[in-house]
Parts: sequence; C-alpha cells; structure tokens
Amino acid sequence: MKMIVTAGRGTDAVLSGTVSFDVQIACDAPDVPAASEIREWVGAAYKRAQFVADRDIEIAVRVVEEDEIRALNRDFRQQDMPTNVLSFPAARIDGLPKDQPLTLGDIVVCASIVRAEAAEQGKSTADHWAHILVHGTLHLLGYDHVTKLEAAEMEGLESRILVEHGIADPYGAS
Repeated sequence: MKMIVTAGRGTDAVLSGTVSFDVQIACDAPDVPAASEIREWVGAAYKRAQFVADRDIEIAVRVVEEDEIRALNRDFRQQDMPTNVLSFPAARIDGLPKDQPLTLGDIVVCASIVRAEAAEQGKSTADHWAHILVHGTLHLLGYDHVTKLEAAEMEGLESRILVEHGIADPYGAS
C-alpha cells in the first residue's frame, strides 16, 4: 500500500483573500517539485488570469502514479489511458456563507508522464512541471481548449505566464 504524504499545506495572498493549498504526493517519483514550487505555479496562473473571488479559495494538487491517473481518466473522461494532468473543477454552491472558502477544485498530475514528456520534448522536467501546473489551474478557472478559439486563448495565457517567469513558450510561438 502506498503512503500518501501531504507535502504541504499553505496559504498565499490572492487578489481579494487567501488561497489555501493542499499538496498531496501519492507516488515515489524523485523529481516532483516541492510543495512551495507547486503553490508558486498554481498561484502564478490564478494571479495572471486575474481571478477574483469575494472569499478565500481552496485548491488541492495531487501527484500520482500512472495507474491512478489512468483510472481517473477512464472513469471521468471515458479515456482508458494515462495522461499528464486532470483538473476537476468543484461545483459552485449557491448560498455559501461569505466566511466559507470557495473550493476551486483538484488538480491531479502524473509525475512519470510529466518526466517522460519533458524528455521527449527536450525541455527540463521543472519547466514542464510549471507548464502542466499552469495548464491544470487554468482549467479550474474555467479555461478550456475544445475549440480553436478557446485553445488560442488558453494557450496564449499559458505562454504569457511561463514566459513572464523565464520559461520558453511551450507552444513554440515567437
């Protein structure tokens, strides 16, 4: 049985409140970013997307093995294969008291797939982690890439966030 390590709980200031993070490491991968780095990339995405909440927010990030992400992808997206990242936006609760935090949702990342993709794409694993975390966070904030227009908007925002933090545009735009 795998032990789940809660690698970090923390809060960061957000535009109009705080963001609480729950980072769970449920795998033995050697190159998983520290919880503080995970929080940094998730925070960079919601700050750049100018997400504004009238209350504190909560986000969970879980780092997993291929078998777990494959099961999630199969059960929730009907795709029986592992993937790099899945985002599960939380349902909005009408009438939630203002003193209760807004749960944005969960981001699940497969460490071995991130590592393999980074090698295939000739980029550092750390840079690819940054991209995957930004991508997953933008999904929680309502961005998608189903249509060409949606993809252009989401990928453009991802690129701007990464470039602003010294990482090459993952889509290769100049």
